[in-house]
Amino acid sequence: MRGWPHFRWDTAKIAQKLAAVRNRQGRLTGRMEELGFKLKTEANLEALTEEVTKSSEIEGEVLSRDQVRSSLARRLGVDIGTLTPAERNVEDIVEMTLDATGKYNTPLTSERLFGWHAALFPTGRSGMTKIAVGAWRTEESGPMQVVSGAIGRERVHYEAPKAALLPDEMKAFID
Repeated sequence: MRGWPHFRWDTAKIAQKLAAVRNRQGRLTGRMEELGFKLKTEANLEALTEEVTKSSEIEGEVLSRDQVRSSLARRLGVDIGTLTPAERNVEDIVEMTLDATGKYNTPLTSERLFGWHAALFPTGRSGMTKIAVGAWRTEESGPMQVVSGAIGRERVHYEAPKAALLPDEMKAFID
């Protein structure tokens, strides 16, 4: 990608859009303050439940909304009445999401990324494919691609950098 990892942008072109977003964010925060602690906690629980379930759907994994909500409520100390027992994969995804969203000031490291990776793929598989969990992929695993379409008529939308470049590229990204 051109300019990687030293991106540049034209502040004048994005300032108006950023100001509009910041204004809406401030209005939303003000409304949240009016709700009171109980309703604010409930709204936070609902937002996180949506975040976890929708993010997983993007990856093709449909999680039980009740399990996600129960796992989040238990971890956040929110009383929602009866809790639905959550499967291990739901607990792991919830833990990863709370780490990523709740500890946003914690420095990003390869170890933290590998921990998220292990939470997402506890079996060491992505579907039927065996993957190296908690490590950068290797050349043996082949290229990482974002693909759509029927078998035999696949369309590659994106191909990630070659595995040999990953340690240096990820260091640049993390730095």
